Amino acid sequence: MKEITAIIQPVRLGPVREALRAVGVTGMTVSDAQGFGSQGGSTDTYRGVEYHVEFIPKIRIDTVVSDSFVQVTIDAISGAANTGTVGDGKIWVKDVEAVYRIRTGERDEVALN
Repeated sequence: MKEITAIIQPVRLGPVREALRAVGVTGMTVSDAQGFGSQGGSTDTYRGVEYHVEFIPKIRIDTVVSDSFVQVTIDAISGAANTGTVGDGKIWVKDVEAVYRIRTGERDEVALN
């Protein structure tokens, strides 16, 4: 099993959620995040005054999937989140040793569904 974490632009959350639902991802956790990557923040102008925004608002999506489902999940996220501009985001994958469903005590692959 793998945990897939994606950092995306907030406006892409709806399309990413629908893409994941379409490929069969049954659950995810969504959090607000702030950060910067290669764009290094942004410069905005408000009432003629220019100011630098260090951290850009982002959305963090976390989901756990079986090993056979990793590439399908990555393809769904990257396809729906891609706008072709700097700041589209990142995806990373980590190993998961065990998953437990608290309500039933089910474990691992059974607990994911």
